[in-house]
Amino acid sequence: MRSNLQLARAMALASTGLLCLAGRAEAQQQAAAIPGLPEQVVVTGRLEEDLPARLSQLGTRVDTVSAGEIQNGGYLDVGQSLQTLVPGLYIAPKNGPFDYADISFQGSRTDDVLWTVDGVRINNRLYSGTTPLDTLPAAMIERIEVLEGPQALFYGTAAVAGAINIVTKDFSERPDGRVNVGFDSNSGRHLDGYFRDSLGSNHFVVYGSADKSDGYQPLRDQDYQPSSTDRNRGYDVLTIGGKYAYDFAQDLRFTVAEQHTDAKLDYTYPQGVLQAYNERNEDILSAKLDYTPDDRLQFFLKGYYHWWYAHFTEYDNDLDESGALTGGVTVVDNHDFWGFTDYGLNALAKFAASPGVDTYLGYDFQNYTGRDAVLVISQKTEHVHAIFGEVATNKDLFSNLQFAAGFRTNMPSVGPSATVWNVTARWDVTGDLFVKGMVGTAFRLPTAEELFANDPNDERGNPDTKPEKSTNANLSIGGMLNPSIRWEAIGFARNITNQIGLTDFDSVTNQDIFGNLPGTVRVRGAEFVLDASITGDLSGAFSYTYSQSRDSNHLQIRRVPEQLAKVALDYHPANEPYGLFVSLNYVGDTFDTLGGSRQKYGDYAVVDVGGRVFLDADRHHRIDVNLQNIFDEQYATRLTRGFPDNGGPAYIAENLGLPRTLAVHYTYNFF
Repeated sequence: MRSNLQLARAMALASTGLLCLAGRAEAQQQAAAIPGLPEQVVVTGRLEEDLPARLSQLGTRVDTVSAGEIQNGGYLDVGQSLQTLVPGLYIAPKNGPFDYADISFQGSRTDDVLWTVDGVRINNRLYSGTTPLDTLPAAMIERIEVLEGPQALFYGTAAVAGAINIVTKDFSERPDGRVNVGFDSNSGRHLDGYFRDSLGSNHFVVYGSADKSDGYQPLRDQDYQPSSTDRNRGYDVLTIGGKYAYDFAQDLRFTVAEQHTDAKLDYTYPQGVLQAYNERNEDILSAKLDYTPDDRLQFFLKGYYHWWYAHFTEYDNDLDESGALTGGVTVVDNHDFWGFTDYGLNALAKFAASPGVDTYLGYDFQNYTGRDAVLVISQKTEHVHAIFGEVATNKDLFSNLQFAAGFRTNMPSVGPSATVWNVTARWDVTGDLFVKGMVGTAFRLPTAEELFANDPNDERGNPDTKPEKSTNANLSIGGMLNPSIRWEAIGFARNITNQIGLTDFDSVTNQDIFGNLPGTVRVRGAEFVLDASITGDLSGAFSYTYSQSRDSNHLQIRRVPEQLAKVALDYHPANEPYGLFVSLNYVGDTFDTLGGSRQKYGDYAVVDVGGRVFLDADRHHRIDVNLQNIFDEQYATRLTRGFPDNGGPAYIAENLGLPRTLAVHYTYNFF
């Protein structure tokens, strides 16, 4: 009954949004949203940055989230931003901002989505299910590019269901800058700023943000044991970054970028803990040379270095034989290291040998090393060479039909190689109707845990583990109902084989052993997206996704909801100094298996509202007020097990999403 009521409530609000001429605004960084439909992609004239635009022309669905949309929603980090603004993407931050999250894209698992920052892959290769979203503040974002469907051809491992590229603050030909300060009702404090400009052939941008909060209680009162005395999950995240580019000539540019993050992130347990936290130190460094003489010939060469170092600390309260607190403390982990270093080289060339046909050839090299002293992953180094290529048509051959076919071969130093292929096409039937699709394969290489773990009496890696492989198909039809309304209906299917999991047991060492599981995960689903801007003052978006993601036992796979619905509305009167924003995020039934028992959770609808006021005619001064989860919905984002202090049987505890939170921000734009 509750499920039906929640869905009815979500659909009623969604319908209200549509009847109110819902649509999605293209928002600006320094002002309210501008009337009109959003641009799906951004074109810069350089090969790597323009790749999403080119893939969109060839049949890939690409969504772009702007910095203005993020500011209007009052979001603090990447996870919150995408949770509401991207159709078909399920994100459930475990305990609010700057935390791990469960992710599903078109019915996928968390480890089937590739994350990059300015094109540098940031997925944690220690553990496939540990997402990189806990140290990515929203203030650094220029835009987020979301590519649906298998993207292994150009992006490599883990891009089984899609790839998400976070573009940090970009260059500007004119002076541009701002500062922002804010507070929220969870004792949160926020400060960010950036400045960018160009001086002749020199281009630069610097940015920084600081977020700190005492947090909120992420478990229900009844789910805590008396021994757990640290009951608020807080965070402290500092990020600074910068980019510099020099134009040797109009068609030759050198770019270097660096982003550094320091963070202290609390970790939550239902029992035992006096203190538990991760201390994070992360750097993303890259350098790139772009050569773009004309549209017939383009080339880039890029090197990157990604450090991700964390230290885990846990102090537990001592208990007597009856389970009562003694006042003593046990050091479980004391600044214990876990982390990795990932560096590599990317090269891609585009050459139009004849009018109407583009040829792409690329090479990737990745060198990865990491270890974990807490869960005991041995220090090992792995490297991967990859070559890939694609042949694609352009509008010089057929004005209304484009298609492409390509392959990629990955050759890791540990384990077997993986070769994948991809075919995509888009047919513009008329100016208001298109059909597009993609068919191909993708893969996920084994993680360090799955290859090299050696945890006594627990688990052991297997260097002979094969990469997971998927066969994928996406097909959609869409177009314009009128100049202001865009729609698209998408069907998707995915089969995953060679799933990696615990397949064997060594009775001598008392260890479970990783390997490839039999059977197939089958994903079948559909998605509907509507964007509109009928009036000059109101715009927004509606989307609904249904996915059946079944394991070999024909059960919905763990932590992936079957239903997902989103509505976002933005009111931006051009002649008034204010704007309003409202969003709804509905998540259907979700399942997990703990202690051998299948548990149901999810089934919630969360509504956020926000408003902004400009204090001067030039819109230099801006105040944002956002109220997230206005109905204070208490909903589970993930399940865990608690263990009673008195030694009783384990029980299920719910990790809770962000409660009703009021945030106020002031922004000053310098130019």
